[in-house]
Amino acid sequence: MSQENKLLTVSASPHRRTEDTTGGIMIDVVIALMPALVLSVVLFGLRSLLVTAVSVIACVVLEYICRKVMKRNNTLGDFSAVVTGILLAFNLPSTMPLWMVVIGDAVAIVVVKQFFGGIGQNFVNPALVGRIVLMTSFPTYINNFAEPFAWRQPEVDAITSATPLAQFAGNYSQQGVITAMNSSQMPTLTEMFFGIYGGCLGETCAAALILGGVYLCIRKVISPRIPLYYLGTVALIMLIAGRGNLQFVLYQLLSGGLMLGAIFMATDYTTSPIKTKGKIIFAVGCGIITSLIRIYGSLPEGVSFSIILMNILVPHIETITTPRPFGAVREKKVKEEAAK
Repeated sequence: MSQENKLLTVSASPHRRTEDTTGGIMIDVVIALMPALVLSVVLFGLRSLLVTAVSVIACVVLEYICRKVMKRNNTLGDFSAVVTGILLAFNLPSTMPLWMVVIGDAVAIVVVKQFFGGIGQNFVNPALVGRIVLMTSFPTYINNFAEPFAWRQPEVDAITSATPLAQFAGNYSQQGVITAMNSSQMPTLTEMFFGIYGGCLGETCAAALILGGVYLCIRKVISPRIPLYYLGTVALIMLIAGRGNLQFVLYQLLSGGLMLGAIFMATDYTTSPIKTKGKIIFAVGCGIITSLIRIYGSLPEGVSFSIILMNILVPHIETITTPRPFGAVREKKVKEEAAK
């Protein structure tokens, strides 16, 4: 054995490296979001593409300006601003005024992301905070959902507010659930799966979102744990709330922003736990809060608030789920021995 092979190399962590980059991961996320974007254009017309484009451009420009003003390195190459722009647009109706979209982008990029140091430093999901600010500031506009395929007949009133969750809201009794599901305004489960109902431009088509989620899992960009535990928790609670009605459970899983939130937002690296136990606690917490807001809250939807609330708890989840190093002595035991 040569002298060179006997040398012990000492270096700082990380000791295991990968060829994956932030930019590459974000490009995978953009690719995974493309099926939902294409379906949104098919369902709600070119206005969906316009809202998404404006949101992405505004996020990129705002990030560039912020980095310049704050005298920080340019980070546009990591494509995180592009992902934020797409996700925020997906949480808005295609009818949203463009200047309001830019306000949401400013909150997401400037306040939530750059004020805290940029990518990897924000403690909550930027796109969701932008959506919540728009929802509380302009509730009338954010609830003006376009009817599917109405863009083909511009002379017809294309605005609707009778979303599936809105029909369940405030009445989760057994009779209320049955009445809502039998309503003539309630879309079929097939229509729900393919997004043929009024809603935000990127959250209605469950088929496209699931396809994107499968792609991310195959590429090992995300772990399926958070989406599965999140959706599973909601399914279990809604099964109890619906008195065992499986059709009601499917309506809840396919409605609102649950699929979009569980697959693309709750799995954000920066704002979700690292450890497996932490991921499970985080996902179950999101599912519980989402279900409670839907059943007892004044709002029909609760995905945005549930993920944000659990984002805030992530540091505490990490603390309680981090394994104790081998041989380490608990602080309480050390204090007891010192007192003796």
